[in-house]
Amino acid sequence: MDVNDKITAHILRELSTNGRLTNVELADRVGLSASACLRRVQELERTGVITGYCARLSPAAMGRGFVAYIAVGLSSHNKESMEFFEKAIISAPQVVECHNITGNAEYLLRVEAADLAAYKKFHTDFLGALPNVVSINTSVVMDSPKCDPN
Repeated sequence: MDVNDKITAHILRELSTNGRLTNVELADRVGLSASACLRRVQELERTGVITGYCARLSPAAMGRGFVAYIAVGLSSHNKESMEFFEKAIISAPQVVECHNITGNAEYLLRVEAADLAAYKKFHTDFLGALPNVVSINTSVVMDSPKCDPN
């Protein structure tokens, strides 16, 4: 299925904005019959274009109002060091995203904590205590005027 097709692209935009739309609502918004719309959505799911549906949670409402992105540099760049770091990060509930990146750091983390004190504890007691972590550069999120979780 061509994801650049005008109607298919419209379906994807609508579902990425509100994955709870009924098929009838979606069909009406994109100008298709309900059956034609359902066939397209099912094909998008079958081919892996749509991989799932999720709820967007408010970090503040979840008691995690402090959000930061952290660039982490490692002193060793071998596979063993990276696997150790990744395993440790997966176990940290404060880390909601972890990306292996290019540039001056090896990883970019999205961290959510209750407040600055909770973040400092994570920074010092967890992240700073990991072997091979040589640099930690934190950027605190002040506002998110556009946030697309996809």
